[in-house]
Amino acid sequence: MRKQETAKWKCRYRLEKRQGDINVCETPQNRLQWLENTKPYEVIEGEGNLMLNSGINEIWGLITGIQSGTNRLFNNANAKIGVGDSATAAAATQTDLQAATNKTYKGQEAGFPTVGTQKVTFKSSFGTAEANYAWNEWVVKSVEAVTPTNICLNRKVESLGTKTIGTWTLEISITLS
Repeated sequence: MRKQETAKWKCRYRLEKRQGDINVCETPQNRLQWLENTKPYEVIEGEGNLMLNSGINEIWGLITGIQSGTNRLFNNANAKIGVGDSATAAAATQTDLQAATNKTYKGQEAGFPTVGTQKVTFKSSFGTAEANYAWNEWVVKSVEAVTPTNICLNRKVESLGTKTIGTWTLEISITLS
């Protein structure tokens, strides 16, 4: 009898589209209240993505200590969600969004990312004046400030609509089991 070990990487995402601009909120607490009190006019949920080789290598580097320093972590200070308008098929060898010009990265909302039950969840909000173009791709990225090494964990290609105004909030949950 042959033994086989498997690991599963499962990604789910939720995009909430709201009227109004979250960026008028001056504090993280006000942003959270705004999100709680402003009902989305549309919600899109889905699953799936592709782990990128650079993200996999970064995970192993952080686990083993080969990569170190708080500036390399996918934490509230460094993790960003990026969106772009490229519909280029995802490939493991890609290292970032494929959009040439229409791409935007946003930091995490207060309290994100969260970790629990074998899952990490990232959440970013893009206000009225941000990322106004077709959303065809997204990534979770760590942006290191000291020596600009930008590492993307994953990439998803799927049309989520064209943003023109309002606030769009993208939440990405990754589960390992």
